[in-house]
Amino acid sequence: MIPSFLEGQWRESGDSEEDVLDKYTGQLNGRVVVTGQQDLSRAARALAAAQEQQRLTPFRRYEILSLAAEMLAVRADQFVASIMLDTGFPRGDAVAETERAVDTLQLSASEARRLTGDMVPLDAAPQAPRAWGFTLRVPIGVVCAITPFNSPLNVLLHKVAPAIAAGNAVMIKPSLHTPRTANLIVGLLIEAGLPPELIAVAHGPGSTVGTWLLEDKVFGFYAFTGSTEVGRIIRRTIGVRRAQLELGSISSTIVCEDADIEHAAAGCVGSAFRKAGQVCTSLQRLYVHAGVEADLIDLITGLLDKRVVGDPAATATDIGPLINEASASRVDAWIDEAVSEGAHKVYGGGREGRVVMPSVLTQVAPQMKVMSQELFGPAVMIRPFTALADAIDEVNDTPFGLSAGIFTSNIGTAMDAAEKIRMGSVHINASSSNRSDLMPFGGVKDSGEGHEGPAYAVREMTEQRLITIGRP
Repeated sequence: MIPSFLEGQWRESGDSEEDVLDKYTGQLNGRVVVTGQQDLSRAARALAAAQEQQRLTPFRRYEILSLAAEMLAVRADQFVASIMLDTGFPRGDAVAETERAVDTLQLSASEARRLTGDMVPLDAAPQAPRAWGFTLRVPIGVVCAITPFNSPLNVLLHKVAPAIAAGNAVMIKPSLHTPRTANLIVGLLIEAGLPPELIAVAHGPGSTVGTWLLEDKVFGFYAFTGSTEVGRIIRRTIGVRRAQLELGSISSTIVCEDADIEHAAAGCVGSAFRKAGQVCTSLQRLYVHAGVEADLIDLITGLLDKRVVGDPAATATDIGPLINEASASRVDAWIDEAVSEGAHKVYGGGREGRVVMPSVLTQVAPQMKVMSQELFGPAVMIRPFTALADAIDEVNDTPFGLSAGIFTSNIGTAMDAAEKIRMGSVHINASSSNRSDLMPFGGVKDSGEGHEGPAYAVREMTEQRLITIGRP
């Protein structure tokens, strides 16, 4: 019998259900209850009321998040299994995400204790020679977290944990592809001491449930990871209400002639093919100095020869399926289209079901889809350069601006490139997907606004209030 595993706190008797499919086989492995509009509205108002009434102290928030981190570390295997079932990721990717999620909870717990305002030196101005001033950081109220399939635990916690640390209630809408892990971590947070009245989960399509969330005025802040197209809809719908939007990307990395190319090759392979390339910072466009192009290609293809591709349940698997049949078909078609337009496939290609074989393409042109649109699949496109300025111009020639990397042994070259590359992050001697959970993470241009990273998100999820005290 297939479990209906998400009954939910808020459910109408007439709610529908959505099938959840195994990402490798495509077979049905569960159903999720879709939240109805009336229940969603009631839940939102209940969250707002509870947030006003409960007002957890900063120390209590710290205790809850710290205990949640400890519990997650102890129950790591349970969450690894959930991530694998939800996403189709191999065990190595699921383990790495779970370990990072523990860190995200710990960092958020620390921020709950240190969140504070600032002293304002009013007596330094002639208008108020005998006045004091200071700011407070107060909760916004209810945060709406809309999360993607490709990081169902850690990205969710990058939104939920800082929101809790800041004193907010939270409504979560996870991807319909990955509902189990969202419910599992919410249950853990409640077990760790978070009052259940301060958190809720809404499941359903973005076209209905997502729209209702955006239109509901209860929510004071939206934390979203997803496409730029949806990000624009969010911004149009919520108006002046605040948001952290982590949107689309075409991520690039540059390998200079003086780089340690073995180090670069290892970083590029990890970046391009982790989670089958389904990461917003996955390396898609690789710019390589012509003098080391052949050597770097040999290193990359040699490393790929050692990667096991296929069933994510198999212990040895490194690269598993894409999230659904449509994604696998699209990625495979884009690669074939690039080859028909003159690209050379030096490695891989083709697919078996939802598994797209890791691919390396050369002789690619900027106008090809694999170069000009976000691929979100296991392929890397290599373009040679002789002048670094030309490579930087191409890296910048995209509407997106999330992350880039550059490998070089010359610090002057590195810093010059870092100043000229217009991205939210530029990583020197690391690939575009380099990330630690304490970093400020966000994009520019069409890649969004605001920042993840608990120390930064927790401040965005509060309101600053100025207090002045006049002295007679």
